[in-house]
Amino acid sequence: MKRSILPVFIPHLGCPHNCVFCDQKQIAARQAPTPAQAAALVEAGLERACRPQIAFYGGSFTAIGREAMMAYLEAVQPFLRDGSCTGIRISTRPDAVDDGVLDLLARYGVDTIELGAQSMSDEVLREAGRGHRAADTAEAARRVKAHGFELILQMMVGLPGSTAEDERQTARQLAALGPDGVRIYPTCVLSHTPLYDLYRRGLYRPLTVDGAVEICADLLDIFEERSVPVIRLGLNPTEELSGGAVKAGAYHPALGELVFSERFYRRMLPLLPRGVPCTVMVPEKMLSIAIGQKKRNLERFRQAGCIISIRGEKDCLRPEIRPL
Repeated sequence: MKRSILPVFIPHLGCPHNCVFCDQKQIAARQAPTPAQAAALVEAGLERACRPQIAFYGGSFTAIGREAMMAYLEAVQPFLRDGSCTGIRISTRPDAVDDGVLDLLARYGVDTIELGAQSMSDEVLREAGRGHRAADTAEAARRVKAHGFELILQMMVGLPGSTAEDERQTARQLAALGPDGVRIYPTCVLSHTPLYDLYRRGLYRPLTVDGAVEICADLLDIFEERSVPVIRLGLNPTEELSGGAVKAGAYHPALGELVFSERFYRRMLPLLPRGVPCTVMVPEKMLSIAIGQKKRNLERFRQAGCIISIRGEKDCLRPEIRPL
């Protein structure tokens, strides 16, 4: 069952690098909450979430300094002791994880660790300014799992120098690390970033939304074949991102739906008869994905010679093709 998460953002604390895609100056300018304010945010969030997992997002949590890290963890301990929250999730860098810090996190009730792998190509990581290698991700993942934490890995597609095959190879290598889930984030170009400068100078060509949908559909298949859940596709939409903060790249507030719609099209097309009218029945909750945004899938099926209609049915468990 999907866990409810109550996020606490501590923007850019602890990260020693300036990745090309990160708007470091603006992020650093945002005031991180104090530990007391973090506890207040959790308490306020309990009004809309039942026994959530507390999540420290936005920075490299294990790199913020031991004293500061412990202060945040101490501040939320009352919510674990009284049972109002079920545990703690943190996100961090692969090169900021060692046995000592993992032992400490476990003592404070942390049960999920998200690692920003981004790519398993050392050349792509270098061009992105990540400051760590693919081997660091593999070793960090091994340590996290050995200490009994739930492991979530994050990857980015469309980074400078990365190809579609690089993305597929990254997915294969991340899946081989045995994560409990992955997040896939297509690269977006934000102003005041090194990537924006490269883009303006014509030295970086970002993925389009359609391009990101194509490659993410491939990645979804790779992870599914290896029984690794994809828990997020695309950036979480915000007013800032939707309001123009993204200058180029593959940002769409419903990117996940577009990817699942693409995969439905790919899987159904070889099964459909040409020139013979039929109806494709799908579970009601799949109807919008099956039809596609602005009826895109319907149009593509018809262009391929399929005479079909798509209908949702409450008791339908999986897509079915029914002749008329």
